[in-house]
Amino acid sequence: MLKESTLHILKRFLPPGRVLTDRATLISYEADGGLDKGLPEAVVFPRSREEVIAVMRWAAVYGVPLIARGAGTGLSGGAVAEQGGMIVEFVHMNRLQEIDAVGRSAVVEPALINLRLDERAQTLDLYFPPDPSSQRASTMGGNVAENSGGPHCFKYGVTTNYVIGMQVVLSDGECIQVGGRAFDYPEYDFCGLITGSEGMLALLTSISLRLLRRPPAVKTLLAIFDSVEQAGVAVSAVIAAGLMPATMEMMDQQIVRIIEPFAHANLPLDAGAVLIIEFDGYPESLDGQLREVLDILESHGGKDMRVARTEEERAKIWLARKSAAGAIAREVPAQYTVDITVPRSRLAEMLMEANRVGEELQLRMGHVFHAGDGNLHPMLLVPEPGDPVLMARIHAGGREMARCCVAMGGSITGEHGVGIEKRDFMPLMHNAAEMLAMWDIKQVFDPRCLLNPGKIFPLPAPDEPGPYAGYIPLEQQVPAVAEITNQGYTPATAEEAARQLQALTRARQPVTITSAPLAAEQIGPRRYLSTSALQGISTYAPEDLSMTVGAGTPLTEIHTFLRAHGKHVPLVAPWPDMTIGDLVASNVNAPLRMRYGAVRDIVLCATVALADGRVIRTGRPIVKNVAGFDLTKVFVGSYGTLGLLTDISLKVLSLPRCKRTLLFPVEDLSSGLRWGQEMLHLALTASAVVLISDVTTYELTHTPYTLAYTAEGVLEDVEAELAQVQTSLLHLGAPQPVLTETLTGSDLWSQLIGAPHAAATCVVRIGIPARDLVLYSEQQAALLQEGTYIVDIANGFIYVVRQYTTLAELQNWLDALRQPALALGGYVLVMAQPAAMRGQIDCRGYQPGSQAVMQRLKAQWDPAGILNSEAFILTRR
Repeated sequence: MLKESTLHILKRFLPPGRVLTDRATLISYEADGGLDKGLPEAVVFPRSREEVIAVMRWAAVYGVPLIARGAGTGLSGGAVAEQGGMIVEFVHMNRLQEIDAVGRSAVVEPALINLRLDERAQTLDLYFPPDPSSQRASTMGGNVAENSGGPHCFKYGVTTNYVIGMQVVLSDGECIQVGGRAFDYPEYDFCGLITGSEGMLALLTSISLRLLRRPPAVKTLLAIFDSVEQAGVAVSAVIAAGLMPATMEMMDQQIVRIIEPFAHANLPLDAGAVLIIEFDGYPESLDGQLREVLDILESHGGKDMRVARTEEERAKIWLARKSAAGAIAREVPAQYTVDITVPRSRLAEMLMEANRVGEELQLRMGHVFHAGDGNLHPMLLVPEPGDPVLMARIHAGGREMARCCVAMGGSITGEHGVGIEKRDFMPLMHNAAEMLAMWDIKQVFDPRCLLNPGKIFPLPAPDEPGPYAGYIPLEQQVPAVAEITNQGYTPATAEEAARQLQALTRARQPVTITSAPLAAEQIGPRRYLSTSALQGISTYAPEDLSMTVGAGTPLTEIHTFLRAHGKHVPLVAPWPDMTIGDLVASNVNAPLRMRYGAVRDIVLCATVALADGRVIRTGRPIVKNVAGFDLTKVFVGSYGTLGLLTDISLKVLSLPRCKRTLLFPVEDLSSGLRWGQEMLHLALTASAVVLISDVTTYELTHTPYTLAYTAEGVLEDVEAELAQVQTSLLHLGAPQPVLTETLTGSDLWSQLIGAPHAAATCVVRIGIPARDLVLYSEQQAALLQEGTYIVDIANGFIYVVRQYTTLAELQNWLDALRQPALALGGYVLVMAQPAAMRGQIDCRGYQPGSQAVMQRLKAQWDPAGILNSEAFILTRR
């Protein structure tokens, strides 16, 4: 019970009126948009980071639970004070702190409304894609906490794909920065881990986001089908054709009959299903794509198809789609929205199962769902929310639907979160070892469980020791591993790897993870664990646009396999022998990330062997999944220091129909940088904007630099964009470019980094916020010219390949580059080096603000510190 004397102490730190305890206020905060309720003991209204810190420190001293809250639009009880404590209402921290048109990014406070951010971005011809149905009311802090999705996630991804940094307050009151305005900081991806953690790990005070260019044209198509099953088959056919609509949304007849009297969008009341498909891009491409999709839909039973002729008509269609909950409120006093995700290929099957459950339990419901990414929302109407028998049937129906979904390889929640509503469903999806791994994360960040207690984890039974009860340590499952006698290990399964790591942990014997066959290693006092036996494609699901491969599989092998099927994963390895495990563990990203996202966005989930013998699966091979903490993110870029990746599930895309590159000869660095920055304003289908020095090596031009612009996608989009780029640069005085269809900016990047180099050579990655890249490059031009380099203008990277004579000389050069980079919020990382240099220079020169938390997590999952003691160094033999 929160004492008045304790509250009085907090009130001394804050201006009057910031802490409220009157019952009328408390009742207004007892629920979010779901059915769960819990009365808080107080509500506090901070207005600044300093006040959030003060509240957290006070709570830490007096053991007061804190529950962060934005607009209260959540649907899983995530912001409900079920166990009492204090609501931290962020409503006054709603500023758009900065929006950067050059770097295409924004910094916002947690209570900024999602729609306000996108409206402001529109004025700069920019776009923030995640658009949940509650976009008009939901806050960015809430969207981050729940990793919200929305209709446009099929093409553009969910919130986590756009969060690049955040300032957070930990449970002891310490304020730290995770991530930032640059990309790929050499630290654990706590930014990705905190996103979707439902306020259980930290309180957000500011969020850094990346933005895209706003598509210049949009067309919205409405198609009618006799049934949702028929429409689902048509959706699969559109995906199989290699088309990439911005969104594919579906509503069934029951929902249409509820929505149409409310929205007046001219939806046919007799339709079995209504499908909304929207394309965006250049005007030149939309008609052709629409004709193609119309033919596909018609051949699969689509009829009465119409394209919105005006923006008003298009707005009405989307108002109808996003107003389902409001329309239902006119019919019944409450509704229960089930949020589940299945692989796309199981969509029709899951719909049938949901309908079966509804019929068996006599529940009235309708369907509205994101057909493109397999995210279903059966909406159960609740005519009498006070009827315990009815509510028991409704909750039983939700659980049964979740069970069916998991049996099909899906998730119990795609975008609404676990919260209170689905915490008891978690064991349906996660085994005890995986629940324990999530609990480890909670203990690392919030050991006293002050932040949003009672969410995500099932409440233990009276005789259970914790929320992960039932976990049996590996040593109790199998006979103990024999004494270590080998210098190297080549496990063929995740379980075998776990047993070997457990034995090494017991012996406190450090081990280096490698992808090379052990015969190629110089066996000495160091022990090695090779992923060379963890190879091959175990699952390929083209209809679901995913595949699962062994971590030791070379990326070239994956590309060869997919190319034969007209597909690809948009990842590029700079070294020919690099495996997918190498790439994920080191988080190496080619320039094409500007179009397709980074490694963290392409990896759907993984299987990992931990040093204590646990084997965990970090998620599911589906696009939308927020069932617990996003463990996948923390392993991307961890350099094998937290566990051994044994298999990896990847997002698969259709090969682009067209890929072309413009090569501009450039005489001086400043012109190339500024022309490249001008190109960024036009980048919509671009997959690279890079400036290369010493290009005579590639026989491209005879000038000191070459500026390359690659665009890929639909032919008409590529042609339109390259025409705009060429016109824009010619007006700035650039020479006529060379057009090539055989070379991309990412190819140039990999050729520079991966070319054979002299023995005393290192590869350095400099990460700078994109807006400051030109300034930094010009100021450090003399140092950069000591090597050969490529500037990834869109992503804020400079890669330098440099030879050296002494280690002291190399360290001085690195230090000279680092000081100004760190001052701009960037870093300088040695990403490749000769093995002889190992441990002799400072490869990071960087201490992240989250380092103490990183060390705690490392100690939790690798208590003996055996894994990759040369953390965050990618060595090449």
